[in-house]
Amino acid sequence: MKAAVIGSGAWGTAFAKVLGDAGSEVTMRARREQVAAEIRDQHGNEGSLPGIRLSKRITATTDLAEAVDGAELIAIAVPSQTLRANLADWAGFFPKDATVVSLMKGIELGTLKRMSEVIVDTAGVAADRVVVVSGPNLAPEIAAEQPTATVVACLDEDRARQVQHALATPYFRPYTSDDVLGCELGGAVKNVIALAYGMASAIGLGDNTKASLITRGLAETSRLGVALGADPLTFAGLAGLGDLVASCSSRLSRNRTFGEHLGRGESLEQAQVATRQTAEGVKSCLSIRDLARAHGVEMPIVEQVEKVCHEGADPRVAVKLLMTREMKPE
Repeated sequence: MKAAVIGSGAWGTAFAKVLGDAGSEVTMRARREQVAAEIRDQHGNEGSLPGIRLSKRITATTDLAEAVDGAELIAIAVPSQTLRANLADWAGFFPKDATVVSLMKGIELGTLKRMSEVIVDTAGVAADRVVVVSGPNLAPEIAAEQPTATVVACLDEDRARQVQHALATPYFRPYTSDDVLGCELGGAVKNVIALAYGMASAIGLGDNTKASLITRGLAETSRLGVALGADPLTFAGLAGLGDLVASCSSRLSRNRTFGEHLGRGESLEQAQVATRQTAEGVKSCLSIRDLARAHGVEMPIVEQVEKVCHEGADPRVAVKLLMTREMKPE
């Protein structure tokens, strides 16, 4: 398969590596020529994945049209809140029959749309041509070829299977699903719960607290998913529980790390400077909160994370408010 990956960050680079190792010819599109040249000439991307060697099947360019020319698969790995603006410039270059793979995990501010919906709206791509990849996808571990499983979701089951085969390697095992909605919600909400987990860790709260956050966070995700029409079983799988556990428990998780900075009393701006990475949950907590309210779904952890991130609430106070909510059956 001829594939293109738009985005040369850690996840985009790791995904390109998987495609190349599985046998595809891959062209990455990087914003900076220095990064493109390093991928093309030195078969690495030290700024995003230090010490990882990339297949010679992978090349790179800064020219979007060149990157996607003739591509059967186009994977997009950019910050979720920039997707719509970027696609307005990119979509005209996409081959009309190409499969578009979303690697983003977020809910768009304002529209409250999932990333696959933004792609359909902006790129004029039919919904059954959009594939979502979700699961415990910590890029450095995948790039180091540590065994990982993921979910490839698409409304078109044949297309999902095609992408599944294009990604299958001895270290990367994809499963298929037709629950695009559930997989995308799981990936978006887990970022917010991971922020809460990071705050709890920094405050010094123990494993009981953190296990409770994961469990109740999964319950919140499932409630919202069911209200929107997702398959509840999705949230017990890789795109739900699997992704949530990885994002909360791993020190490689951007959202957990960002949450730790907030838990230590740093402002949003200070945490951003310290991490120098995009923590999708910081913005998505606003859109997820609004989506939940629009459908009458209670998401108390998401509500408190939003208050800490955007209203200056003390993380310790947020935890206390969660613990003093009205008693109810589980």
